[in-house]
Amino acid sequence: MSQKTWGGRFTGSTDSRVEAFTESITFDKRLFRHDIVGSQAHARMLAEVGLITADEAEKIATALDEIGQEIVDGKMEFVTSLEDIHTHIEKALIGRLGDIGRKLHTGRSRNDQVITDLKLWVRDAIDELDGLLLDLQKAFVESAEREHNVIIPGYTHLQRAQPVLAAHYFLAYVEKFQRDRERLRDCRTRVNILPLGAAALAGTSLPINRESVREKLGFDSVARNSLDVSSDRDFALEFVFCLSVIATHLSGWAEEWVIWSTTEFNFLDLPDAFCTGSSIMPHKKNPDVLELTRGKAGRVIGALQHLFVLVKGLPLAYNRDLQEDKTAIFDSMDTVGGCLAVAAPLVRQTKLRREVIAARLDAGFLDATTLMEALIARGVPMRSAHEAVGNLVRACEERKCRLRDLPNSLFEAVAPSHGATVKASLGVENAIDAFKSYGSTAPTEVAKRLDEWKQKLEL
Repeated sequence: MSQKTWGGRFTGSTDSRVEAFTESITFDKRLFRHDIVGSQAHARMLAEVGLITADEAEKIATALDEIGQEIVDGKMEFVTSLEDIHTHIEKALIGRLGDIGRKLHTGRSRNDQVITDLKLWVRDAIDELDGLLLDLQKAFVESAEREHNVIIPGYTHLQRAQPVLAAHYFLAYVEKFQRDRERLRDCRTRVNILPLGAAALAGTSLPINRESVREKLGFDSVARNSLDVSSDRDFALEFVFCLSVIATHLSGWAEEWVIWSTTEFNFLDLPDAFCTGSSIMPHKKNPDVLELTRGKAGRVIGALQHLFVLVKGLPLAYNRDLQEDKTAIFDSMDTVGGCLAVAAPLVRQTKLRREVIAARLDAGFLDATTLMEALIARGVPMRSAHEAVGNLVRACEERKCRLRDLPNSLFEAVAPSHGATVKASLGVENAIDAFKSYGSTAPTEVAKRLDEWKQKLEL
């Protein structure tokens, strides 16, 4: 019999250049565990419906376990002539069991087999990512608790804007990564639909039981349209989109900390273990982990575009183009998983340079908005208060002083009878204490959010 699963139709051998061009074993061999699990469930279902015997099903399942162990031990030789991991495993099975092994592919096609393996792999990847994101959230919550009483400048346009508690800052990233986890969880519901049993595109005339396979493999439901199954890569697009958002969040955080670690900012003390030096400048401490995290986001976003272009014009049902989905999916997962693996320990080991931050908190008029709102609270129209404080800031710039250093007469001019009161609202500590709104950086609000996250993440 031909080494090809499809060889019966052909009279000649495949050109070696075609074999090299069309193979996928170099990258899809990582699906071997999922291929084996899916095949074992399929074999046991075939026995349940009488297409093979129970003894044959168990022989197949046992042999597949042995083949899987051989792959783990590095004893299987992967060759391009066998195209993919599915053919390698089936050939090894037939080599052990002969005709019993040849019965395994009854009632299925490589089309539904491939997408089943890939969905099983993506499902595991989502669960792994959730654990990594959870650990990163915990790292940020721990940092928030450690630095809870530190006030830092908040920025818009990279210009100093208003003061915030460091804990509020750290918890902002906890929120971002929570949304990432929720997106992945939602994506998982569409991943967790069983394709197996759709066969090539139209289903099968054999009396298979797809519900039995669904239950064995832990899928939530069974795909309803066989024609849709083998062409569907929506779940892959959605998964890599989720990865792209995670990568974007990580990149923004990395960019911020790269800036904050510069001499000009000097807000952070990055751990030596997560930095590198220069081959020529002995004083350098470079934030390479953060820079690579920022840079690797481009690979993931590029993979998403790769997938969109791949599927944008494909007719129903299966087309060989879809073989090219796996490199994008695998690389995206590897990239984001690698970034997350180093992010959590980096966050845990990074400390704020409290003295440096505190020494410069008076710079940049962080309390200007608080002054404006103090005027508003005393009846000054918002736009009038905005203009008045802008004028006071300009006066400070001319005198090279802080708002609180201006003479009382200037405050009385904009808030008659309340000049001393509104002036007393100045200073970053007073500004922090003035916040009241839900979700703000008010100390009581931040304390609530911190307690909520500690309970939610079981810290």
